[in-house]
Amino acid sequence: MARRLAGFLVLLLVVSICEAAFLFQPISDSHRSAALELFTPDHGSFKSLEETYEALRTFQILGTEKKPDLTATACRSISETVGSSSSTAKDLFYALKANSITECKIDKKASKGIISRLNAAVSGASSLLDFYYSVGGLVLIKDQSSEADVHLADAEGVFRSVKAFSQSDGRWRYSSNNPESSAFAAGIALETLAGIVSLASSEIDQSLISTLKNDILKLFDSIEKYDDGALYFDDKLVDGHEYQGPVSTTSSVLRGLTAFAAVTAENLNLPGDKMLGLAKFFLGIGVPGDAKDFFNQIDSLAYSLKVGVSTVLGSEVPSLTVKLVGAFSSGSKDASLVESEELNFDKTSGLHILNDLPKSIDVGSYTFVFEVVLHESNHEEVYFTGSQTKVPISVTGLIKIENSEIAVLDSDLGSIESQKKLDLAGKNAISLSANHLQKLRLSFQLTTPRGRSFKPHQAFLKLRHESKVEHIFVVGNSGKQFEIVLNFLGLVEKFFYLSGKYDMELTVGDAAMENSLLVAIGHIELDLPEAPEKAPRPPPQPVDPYSRYGPKAEITHIFRAPEKRPPQELSLAFLGLTILPLLGFLIGLLRLGVNLKNFPPKPVPATFAVLFHVGIGAVLLLYVFFWVKLDLFQTLKLLGFLGVFLVFVGHRILSHLAAASAKLKSA
Repeated sequence: MARRLAGFLVLLLVVSICEAAFLFQPISDSHRSAALELFTPDHGSFKSLEETYEALRTFQILGTEKKPDLTATACRSISETVGSSSSTAKDLFYALKANSITECKIDKKASKGIISRLNAAVSGASSLLDFYYSVGGLVLIKDQSSEADVHLADAEGVFRSVKAFSQSDGRWRYSSNNPESSAFAAGIALETLAGIVSLASSEIDQSLISTLKNDILKLFDSIEKYDDGALYFDDKLVDGHEYQGPVSTTSSVLRGLTAFAAVTAENLNLPGDKMLGLAKFFLGIGVPGDAKDFFNQIDSLAYSLKVGVSTVLGSEVPSLTVKLVGAFSSGSKDASLVESEELNFDKTSGLHILNDLPKSIDVGSYTFVFEVVLHESNHEEVYFTGSQTKVPISVTGLIKIENSEIAVLDSDLGSIESQKKLDLAGKNAISLSANHLQKLRLSFQLTTPRGRSFKPHQAFLKLRHESKVEHIFVVGNSGKQFEIVLNFLGLVEKFFYLSGKYDMELTVGDAAMENSLLVAIGHIELDLPEAPEKAPRPPPQPVDPYSRYGPKAEITHIFRAPEKRPPQELSLAFLGLTILPLLGFLIGLLRLGVNLKNFPPKPVPATFAVLFHVGIGAVLLLYVFFWVKLDLFQTLKLLGFLGVFLVFVGHRILSHLAAASAKLKSA
């Protein structure tokens, strides 16, 4: 393992076999396009200096040419932040982070003020993040100003204060009041401690460094793994802090490891396979759709894992050789099918190519084992090639199908009653007949292009009765020969004693077989005995979903013919009879001497009296409309409004009449 994790490189092996391999580019133009979409400033600026720094850093790493011009607005925000007395340590930290890229001018007076404020923040820090922002800010101002005298007076005391947040499992707490530990916090802590070491005016106690080294090894014991070998760190939800996710957490740990390895002479002795697994994680997540995850992916690849493949981040691969050291049939533990062989290097494409497959490799699935060998021994201190790389390979080809035939045999003697040749690559319309005392035999041979026997993943013979009952049989093999014999005497119960026409269909398929087939052979007429009383019945066939849930037949409905109406004269006579009570009511009013003598003479009472009678008439008219046009709900709705109106005007007119009657009595 290298003494400097910052110089740690991972070599990715890209193998092209028979010019058929697809070249995977983890960092490509799709990342640059995504960066332009994810880091789009709002009216020329971002919401915070943290977002500004992430955008600047991403564009810087990717070398994006058509990027938004953020320098002017960033310098203005940086100047306002460093000049404001209300800026927090976090604000100053990200202002200095962004300034490390934009290189805006910060005068000496402002630099001294920043140093003073950050030193005060270190002295008053009570949480891990307080130390992280204040110490990180001091490191940045030290790197950006050669004239600034930046150091920690009691660096070892600050180191111990930060170390107090560590846990026995290698994770760290955010504060002494929070018992929850986090791998994300561990990355922040390592980066903070690296800053303390760089700011120390004297050497830190080596026992503290050794203890921290053990904490790092414990942290790697909790690393998680995907099936493809990719390794990552993840956290549970930590109280008081937002869940970061595996990308941010893993990036934080790698950033901390890189920073700490750069300031200490201690050898971390991290397993190379685990570092390679972390590289696989970042290279295998594609293009993140979240700006924070996108930044963490690109920043991790640029800082911690400088990938030595020109298609990733533009760096060149050192002189090396790629060897094919073994090839094994999938699922087999036999010896390797090939001897060690070097792949040819194509300088134009940068690929290591295996021009010809070994003769021992035929159609099928294999596992090829590759090994990378560096030409110069001193490169082993900088580059890690990983262990042997196992690559699953599927070799496909056209399988030769020959000697195909189908025959009906006598059960007793085994003699052939009828036999016909088959063309399984073409069309067949075989017609056979048999009874329950005979047998059906189907046979064919499968051969690879190299003349070896080939066993496909599936070889089935299907018999389908005209009632849609199906029976499937596996075709067995012995070497190249595939054969199946159906003894109908033993299958009558399985066939539910169903005589009649059976369609025959053969299926032969395999992922490596380019000419897999599903072919109709023809049909056979079976004459089976009558079913006994207790014989099993065929299972109910599944209902066609279209017939169950499809459109139904249109329903035509003929309404009942209306009954014959009475003669018009009878209807008119009945209408006259219904009007007679109204006439009697009017005559009765005249006989009683009804008059308008009590109609109020004054305008206001007279108005209410008129409105009251109009309301009564409206109610009667509403009844007419109810019989002619309106339904019950419409009638009740209108009657409710009229009822309220009648109560109001009726109360007013009756009150007036009562008052007038009282005056007459008193007079």
